[in-house]
Amino acid sequence: MRFNWNFDYVKGSKIAYIFSIILTITGIISILALGLNYAVDFRAGSNVDISVSKAITAEQIQPIVKDIGVDEGDVTITSGADRVNVRFSNVLDENQESKFKEEFAKLDASASYEVNTVDPEMAKELERNAIYAVLIASIGIMIYVAIRFEWRFGLAAVIALFHDAFVVISVFSIFRLEVDLTFITAVLTIVGFSINDTIVIFDRIRENLRFAKKTTKADLREVVNRSLAQTMTRSLNTTFTVFAASICLFIFGGESIRMFSLAMVIGTLFGAYSSIYIAAPLWLMLKGKQVDKPKTVAKESN
Repeated sequence: MRFNWNFDYVKGSKIAYIFSIILTITGIISILALGLNYAVDFRAGSNVDISVSKAITAEQIQPIVKDIGVDEGDVTITSGADRVNVRFSNVLDENQESKFKEEFAKLDASASYEVNTVDPEMAKELERNAIYAVLIASIGIMIYVAIRFEWRFGLAAVIALFHDAFVVISVFSIFRLEVDLTFITAVLTIVGFSINDTIVIFDRIRENLRFAKKTTKADLREVVNRSLAQTMTRSLNTTFTVFAASICLFIFGGESIRMFSLAMVIGTLFGAYSSIYIAAPLWLMLKGKQVDKPKTVAKESN
């Protein structure tokens, strides 16, 4: 039995706009007040990732940090059952790194270490390149959609893309989740997934416009609702497939891709949501202004 997807999606977009505006404002406040919880990839310092054979608490590690001459306020310790992460705001020298391993061996002689160090210039360059990557990708997508369809489609698509990317960034800021290079990869992947879903809907709108009346905004509204209904099954199937794969990666994947998987889970859901309730209704609003313009009738001169 085939499900009937004929709903008034445009009407629901009003609630979606309010929800997105509230979420965006909350995200802006969080980013301005708290910033992002950058991993060592984006800020200078040393990150020591330790695989342990038994549980080690942060209280056991703090004396070691003090012994190597590092201020405890500049260190973040995350402990788990089989893994410990110690992040230093400053770069450890060879003596400090060697002494840290020596002292930690007294807690767990079989521990294995992975030390990553980023200098200040490299951290700034990585952050700058990450911003450029997202902006260039978004501009390229807008140009492509504007040429392939029209500028209103391109503008609506890019606004929806920025919405999806910013929602993911906001969630990571609010809940203080770690932002590393894999997070940037996830954001770019989300941008690609979201535009793919949006393009399918826009292509159906364009096809339906060929055989529909376009004299009033109500005619355009009917075209948008019908196009969304026709592509809904495809959108949900694609979203569910990516969402299920991301959830499995988050649960069963390694620590190194956990934040990537979580970003994909959030971005996948909001990517489908924005294609339906942000991009398509936004195009309708832009196109409706053109339809609502009164047609000028040339007066014949006597």
